[in-house]
Amino acid sequence: MKPRCSADGEPEGVVVAAVRRRSAAAAAGLRPGDRVLAINGRPLRDAIDFQFYSADDHLRLTLEREGAPAALKVRRRAADLGVELRPPRPQEIATCANKCVFCFIHQNPRGLRRSLYVKDDDFRLSFLHGNYITLSDLDEAALGRIEEQRLSPLYVSVHATDPALRHRLLGHPRHPADILPRLRRLARAGIRIHAQIVLCPDLNDGPHLERTVLDLAPLHPAVATIAVVPVGLTRHRERLPALRPLTTPEARTLIDTVEGWQARFLAGLGSRLVFLADEIYLLAGRPLPPAADYEGFPVAEDGIGLVRRFEDDLERALGRARPAARPRTVTIVSGEMYGARLERWLAPLEPVGLRARVAVVPNDFFGRSIGIAGLLTGRDIQRHLAALADPGNEVLIPAVAVRETDGVFLDDLAPADLARDLGLPVRVVEPTARALLRALRGA
Repeated sequence: MKPRCSADGEPEGVVVAAVRRRSAAAAAGLRPGDRVLAINGRPLRDAIDFQFYSADDHLRLTLEREGAPAALKVRRRAADLGVELRPPRPQEIATCANKCVFCFIHQNPRGLRRSLYVKDDDFRLSFLHGNYITLSDLDEAALGRIEEQRLSPLYVSVHATDPALRHRLLGHPRHPADILPRLRRLARAGIRIHAQIVLCPDLNDGPHLERTVLDLAPLHPAVATIAVVPVGLTRHRERLPALRPLTTPEARTLIDTVEGWQARFLAGLGSRLVFLADEIYLLAGRPLPPAADYEGFPVAEDGIGLVRRFEDDLERALGRARPAARPRTVTIVSGEMYGARLERWLAPLEPVGLRARVAVVPNDFFGRSIGIAGLLTGRDIQRHLAALADPGNEVLIPAVAVRETDGVFLDDLAPADLARDLGLPVRVVEPTARALLRALRGA
């Protein structure tokens, strides 16, 4: 059945993907596949409308079920109705019209699955999932909706506050690239903002970075964090602007500079405000800040403090490690950026009967400058593991390397393909200390 559409062609309503047992939605009779068109007479455009209008205790749902109209009454019994909605399809996502000089999607080679070439710039996905948006394509209706529905926090790709420089970084888009007026408007509306700067050496570093940080600081606490992440460059940069990666000396200088800003902001604002990606500390060979310095890890998913949080958890878990019931040798797949460090952390397990061998897999597909496990392809992993003399009893793959929906790698190879070729069990493991240690034990 084709989705019902409004006069302007926008899909109406939201589709129910799952209903949790013994929830208010289940008690009312809501089913997977139902299209909820309205709540208490208010038409729904998307999942945000569903959340916004379902806050009342008594709800009247207008549905489309198997092509026929239907209605249900739901009485809220808890904060969560127990409904999981179908994610938007690619054609329902607002895409990015910018051509950022550092855009990772432009650096993908041909032949990958279509979803890997979708550039979203959708404020709804920013609110719901923490995706970063530029704000450059937002019209007045979208800005008004953000203010009306208090869609906070939003994650904003700032990169530079100098209008001319930002316009250049975004690839000279058709819309003005002046970011500060929009950030000030959102701040006045009480919207919390997490700002991101993709640092491109020789473009928005040095004095330009300082200007951007000092322009954003007066907007705190509305601008809650400023995340500085290094540009990622693949070997497929064909007919794209010339860029270079951050060097080790530059990373060390950047850390020193940011630590000075953090001390100043902590004294004046009560927050360090500016946070560096873990990758910058690893590149510099500098110790990661203590957990308290990350102020609750609000942007950990942007690679800010993930290593610190993982290693702190791992240290606690290793302190409680008990002897294994039987000796095991397990191979753990990792990227070049973190692999050697992980192996050092797991070395103390060998005396208790657990030998954790870390397979540091070079990224031949995207290029050696990409060192994170989340961008390893199945074929690169397969090729590297096939060369190992003794991979042990089992192979562990970090869950960040596979797609959540169907568990395949970026090149559509599956862990089951690796298991068949290796003749060994291959397990996908969540990147937490507890999950890793359980998997090492074979639990």
